[in-house]
Amino acid sequence: MTKPRTIELIAPSGYPPDPLAVERALDRLQAEGHRVDGMAATERRYLRFAGTDGERAAELNRLADPSRDLPDIVLAVRGGYGAVRLLHGLDYDGLQRRLAGRPIAFCGHSDFTAIQLALLARAGLTTFGGPMLVSDFGAEDLSSFTMQHFWDTLSKPDFTLTVDVPQAQIAHVSGTLWGGNLAVMTSLIGTPFMPPVEGGILFLEDINEQPYRIERMIYQLQLSGILGRQQALVLGDFSGGKPFDYDNGYDLDEMIEQMRAVVGIPVITGLPFGHIPDMATLPVGAQAKLHATPLGFKLSVSGYPHLG
Repeated sequence: MTKPRTIELIAPSGYPPDPLAVERALDRLQAEGHRVDGMAATERRYLRFAGTDGERAAELNRLADPSRDLPDIVLAVRGGYGAVRLLHGLDYDGLQRRLAGRPIAFCGHSDFTAIQLALLARAGLTTFGGPMLVSDFGAEDLSSFTMQHFWDTLSKPDFTLTVDVPQAQIAHVSGTLWGGNLAVMTSLIGTPFMPPVEGGILFLEDINEQPYRIERMIYQLQLSGILGRQQALVLGDFSGGKPFDYDNGYDLDEMIEQMRAVVGIPVITGLPFGHIPDMATLPVGAQAKLHATPLGFKLSVSGYPHLG
């Protein structure tokens, strides 16, 4: 059993298309004794978004209000698209004053990467790449791995993730753990919302992108100098982007080998993170140590806000 928490929903991107998934998620969370606030985030509609830009930004900015009680967890309803439209309208100074050093967990992935990177860059806030309301808590088949890792991570000051996937490169490095969705991250290059992380451990994932498109985006990170300032690149899941006949044998494995020849840092594979049922929860902005051998790798993480 998990300790009952207060969960506040936010929807900075798309609206949930499946009301049954929302209902399943709420039933499960409430059955465990959690209090769920912010139901309006699951109900608003404006074009393809979960409300107007102003409504969605206000959900985040109200967390800077010192007259409001803070929740334990701020949970994204879903991804999609739309978070980038909010970045210029967030109260970073207010959020930093209110939230820095507090035991509060922002959690989501996919398009939520834009919010996470902006909060790290502009407010120095560590958030969590992890499950979201609809796709994970509301899944027809709830992943015990995802749920266990989520609640364990949020309740402890550190953790070690062990992955038994053979590695082609050895790495023993440490640094700031950061990353998220590849397409969203590359869209922030050259903006004030890209964190200037030096010596970090960068993790990436994406969905429905062809191998050549993934390569092109990683090249953008490389050519802009971002990869060269990292200690290692850790790749999560890249499902959904099947090669074309024209690719003539060029697939995800070939793409990874090309990147290994170019980026100049270890490229580690098999991270259980992305648009997958069994997903680890990863603090964006925490401190991490990565030890990779031919037998697999261990990722030890600490220095993030935990609920106790």
